[in-house]
Amino acid sequence: MTDARLRRGRGSLAGSFFVQGVTFALLVTRIPAIQDRYGISDGLLPVFLAAVPVLAGVASVLTGKLVARVGAGRVLRWSQPVVLLALLAVGAGTELWTAAVALGVFGLAVGALDASMNMLGVSLQRAYGRSIMLGFHASYSLGGIAGASLAWVGAYGDLPLFVSYLPVVAVLLPVAFAGGRWYVDEPGPGAGTAQAGAGSGGVAFKALLPLCLVMTFAYIGDSTVSNWSAKYLQDVLHGSEELATVPYNAYMVTTLLGRAVGDFGVRRLGAVLVVRGGAVLAALGFAVVAVAPGAWVGMAGFTLLGLGLSVIVPQTFAAAGRLAFERHGPGASDAAVARLNVFNYVGFLIGSPLVGALGDAWSYRGAMLVPMVLVLVTVVYATSFASPKARYGGGHERPRTVDVG
Repeated sequence: MTDARLRRGRGSLAGSFFVQGVTFALLVTRIPAIQDRYGISDGLLPVFLAAVPVLAGVASVLTGKLVARVGAGRVLRWSQPVVLLALLAVGAGTELWTAAVALGVFGLAVGALDASMNMLGVSLQRAYGRSIMLGFHASYSLGGIAGASLAWVGAYGDLPLFVSYLPVVAVLLPVAFAGGRWYVDEPGPGAGTAQAGAGSGGVAFKALLPLCLVMTFAYIGDSTVSNWSAKYLQDVLHGSEELATVPYNAYMVTTLLGRAVGDFGVRRLGAVLVVRGGAVLAALGFAVVAVAPGAWVGMAGFTLLGLGLSVIVPQTFAAAGRLAFERHGPGASDAAVARLNVFNYVGFLIGSPLVGALGDAWSYRGAMLVPMVLVLVTVVYATSFASPKARYGGGHERPRTVDVG
């Protein structure tokens, strides 16, 4: 495989992460507008919101089986346009059933997209022989910032959802189709046959369990910030309504910064130290938020959270793929990533209701200590991110497989 092809594959995959960041942000930041458009009651809204990650988890599992036949690149090439069109459909409908169908399609397509995107990222990192996974997730964070900004423009201008979504989809859809030409599936022979030789699901679930827990706890932390930071700053720390919108933006920016420099940290220090440092920093952020005397200190805590959590999820995908590859080959790597991806959605489903229930029954300050303790579990499991066979990220940078940019 030529260096030029790997570079093109890396660029096109980074573009896909960016497009998905934009798309997902456009959906979740306009949930109040979606609720108003379709007349979804407050009681029914959680059902609609929960259905998306549940269906995404089902699709992620199915994707693990599908890529053994057609390859991750082909799944991503077609699932990303479906996600974009489903977003447009959410903005176009008027009846409740059309919202249910559009969100259902969105959830299924997102599960296939997330799984296949991370499969390709893991295999490209293996081909490079050095850590590049955090860079892909940095592209996703950048897309999320862009998508949230576009959503703000639409809300500020009081634009209908369809009018707000149409120009974005019109631009991103051809970008997704064009970029799909350059995806690089697993290099080397045996990608399609290793799955069969590895047995059902490749790596046993027991071996993946520590990484699945880390993924779940990281997304519990992430969903805590996305769902509760504004309310916490305003109701608990007595910040203004305008100031309450800042913590999540600060969190997104520091997540981007952490991921932008994270690969360099892994190459220099190794994945174990970077993940442990990220977990400690995230736990410190939750602790600062829990004891903050005022809004500005609380924002500092959310900022620390972004830096800490930013490195954990990409490295968890990389570790799962590496573990499976070493034991059973590339097909098992894809299956492991698909299975791990399910726990992304598990954490998302658990996080917001957990903090809300604890806040109502106890206190919101106390509730912030629960994700703090959970993310600290990552420190215990950090050895799962090391491998004596890895060519990258284990202690210090090892010789590269190929010399690519």
